[in-house]
Amino acid sequence: MQTQNQNTVEQYGPREAMEYDVVVVGGGPAGLSAAIRLKQLAAEKGNEVSVCVLEKGGELGAHILSGAIMDPIAMAELFPDWKERGAPLNIPVSEDRFLFLTEKKALKTPNWLLPGCFQNHGNYVISLGNVVRWLGQQAKNLGVEIFPGFPAAEILYHEDGAVKGVATGNMGVDRNGNPTGAFQLGMELHAKYTLFAEGSRGHLGKQLMAKFDLNAGRDPQTYGIGIKELWEIDPKMHQPGLVIHTAGWPLDNATYGGSFLYHLEDNQVAVGYVVGLAYANPYLSPYEEFQRYKTHPAIRPFFEGGKRLSYGARAITAGGLQSLPKLVFPGGALIGCDAGFLNASRIKGSHAAMKSGMLAAEAAFEALRSQKQHTELTAYSRAFEMSWLYQELYKARNFKPWMSKGLYLGALMVGIDQTLFRGKAQWTLHHRHADHETLNPASECHPIEYPKPDGKLTFDCLSSVFISNTNHAEDQPVHLTLKDPSVPLNLNLMKYAGPESRFCPAGVYEFVKSDIGEARLQINAQNCQHCKTCDIKDPTQNIVWVTPEGGGPNYPNM
Repeated sequence: MQTQNQNTVEQYGPREAMEYDVVVVGGGPAGLSAAIRLKQLAAEKGNEVSVCVLEKGGELGAHILSGAIMDPIAMAELFPDWKERGAPLNIPVSEDRFLFLTEKKALKTPNWLLPGCFQNHGNYVISLGNVVRWLGQQAKNLGVEIFPGFPAAEILYHEDGAVKGVATGNMGVDRNGNPTGAFQLGMELHAKYTLFAEGSRGHLGKQLMAKFDLNAGRDPQTYGIGIKELWEIDPKMHQPGLVIHTAGWPLDNATYGGSFLYHLEDNQVAVGYVVGLAYANPYLSPYEEFQRYKTHPAIRPFFEGGKRLSYGARAITAGGLQSLPKLVFPGGALIGCDAGFLNASRIKGSHAAMKSGMLAAEAAFEALRSQKQHTELTAYSRAFEMSWLYQELYKARNFKPWMSKGLYLGALMVGIDQTLFRGKAQWTLHHRHADHETLNPASECHPIEYPKPDGKLTFDCLSSVFISNTNHAEDQPVHLTLKDPSVPLNLNLMKYAGPESRFCPAGVYEFVKSDIGEARLQINAQNCQHCKTCDIKDPTQNIVWVTPEGGGPNYPNM
């Protein structure tokens, strides 16, 4: 069987190759922190270490989306003088509110009853995209080479099976795979060690987990879909640093999810909704649940007279400690959300991503100093197990399993676990099913009627995609691939009422009928937000997300 690499060589000749000590795939908080830490160590020890970062977004931060509240613990370790350097952590959290919502009412939880995971004193409300742009500048100042707009499309291996590096995809290929006048052959980047920091459900990370059996003995990973809008609101309703989280309505009590509403600077608020992708009703639409949430009487007043500025969506790797894969393999490591270092109980992952990148960088640097190449960075795994990050994730390990048992029982048990036992109870709960296994047949579920958007507070999906600045060349190969083109109609539509038309938050999947009444699945790949929800939730795992030639969202301040 020929590999993609062999086919490329036969068609177009050998690709140009560049050599580095370390290649980092992904320019988010994990990848940039790893690159920065490598250069810091090289400067401290008087060594030369060549580092490059590949980023699929057109610029650093373009594909970054998070709530976000940042715990500055990792930032302070990476840059003790981060305030003097001007890191964009400008708005400290001023107040925490947690609300349980019914359709018409909101019950505020007293602060003294809030588990520590929902107390954010000392943290900052941020735009993670802006933090990433700042980290990128720090990396460049240290000599890191950064290549935005070049998605890593292929893993390269040595003859002994160790990871050799990655290759970028060919550019200028039409929808049928034929080169156009703008054709440009992909490039190979070889490294002694390659760190994968692609974010949640990384395309290459998924391949590495399968090849090296990194999930052996681990719980199935579980995910959420986070959908977010950025608003400019009436100054009278704005309170810098106010943090509001909710649970309950509009979801039923058996479905995991909740909202966030964070007051930033300049009269802006970030509002979003997270739905656990283990939901059972195929008629559920996370996008529509988010729009419905904004109409609640306790939430609507914040947005009256306001203006929506931006929209986006991204999957969240939320399984926690039990679902973390083996982190290392010959020639490289998984860091950040590519592995799943998010703390779901705190709704925070950026500090964890940064710390994981730093730990991997320290292990890679020591291996390079010892003149080792392509080995397993076992020092990274050991350092993680000795770190504050491990202790934090251990304390939170039962949060998601408890919450999967229903809102009220879950909230009660999380309160007991986090407050009474401080996360140190002897038991560990486990995830039993992957998210794609949890849908019930449509015949066993009730359809959900969602209200029509009003264009002021609630919006249709396509107008939301428009303000995410999403763009893909229409003639490039479709990057949302199907293993079997018959499955969407013969199984998904027949058994599950076509859930892909609802779980996608960008209107990518659409069942349309021909003039003679025959249905077909239309894939509007140009709308794709790169959230990876389809790759995760598709019940037969027939949809496989691969890297497009370029494009995607271009978030200005998310």
